[in-house]
Amino acid sequence: MKIGAVMFFTADSMQPAALGRALEERGFESLWVPEHTHVPLTLSSEYPSGGALPRPYYDLYDPFLALNAAAAATTTLNIGTGICLVVQRDPIVTAKMVSTIDQLSRGRFLFGVGNGWNRDEIANHGTAFDTRHKLARERIEAMQAIWTSDEPAYDGEFVKFGPMNQWPKPFQAPHPPIIVGGAFPHAARRAIRYGNGWIPRADALEHDGVGAVIKAFRTMAAEAGRDPDSLPITLFRVPDDLGKLRFCREIGVDRVTFSLPAEREHTILPILDRWVAVRRELGV
Repeated sequence: MKIGAVMFFTADSMQPAALGRALEERGFESLWVPEHTHVPLTLSSEYPSGGALPRPYYDLYDPFLALNAAAAATTTLNIGTGICLVVQRDPIVTAKMVSTIDQLSRGRFLFGVGNGWNRDEIANHGTAFDTRHKLARERIEAMQAIWTSDEPAYDGEFVKFGPMNQWPKPFQAPHPPIIVGGAFPHAARRAIRYGNGWIPRADALEHDGVGAVIKAFRTMAAEAGRDPDSLPITLFRVPDDLGKLRFCREIGVDRVTFSLPAEREHTILPILDRWVAVRRELGV
């Protein structure tokens, strides 16, 4: 079982290159960065975790630029969007960004994607909230075409373009893994339909039980004709609870990630060292 970290980088937090080096030096597998382009003051959607929306949601860096800084300072650390809001991004531009960062990192990029919860933020990008899931699928399919074809074209309801040339292609063949974030069962179905893995949040699975939900996901995948082993699970927001982590390893969770606060080194480094001790106890 691999262990990574996710962080909202801001101008006042530990910076991506420094954190990337610290994670790699301590033997962690990956660094993930969320995305919010902005947060409208007219917030009509409830923050999923409850309470007031934390400031880092509208302070954070662009994920691709932050991850590229971390990649440039490391040699083995995987870097991932956790998650990229594809419903707020042009697919041709995003395809180019993914290919570029995958080339620059020499195949270390993990493309975590999601469809968003903030209705106002999504609307500011000209996206209809109620049809965002279909839009996301078409944009991902269009990007897959760009990455895998010499003369890609796409003709969907929301995404249309004729044959084009776009290079470079990604370093990873056929493209970086598309790991779909979101809750069970709806995001799980999207992961099975067009993904190469699933990212649920650990706290979101607690009610029904992590083991039960993951078993249901694998059954759903098999029924849809997908090999469950081809859809590894990355569990976000895990606590440093040895019992829960051992259980995740036993049921075949591929990767867990812990959350870091948007703070400076004096706060972050002790957290990393505590997780080093946890990893040692787990034997991973």
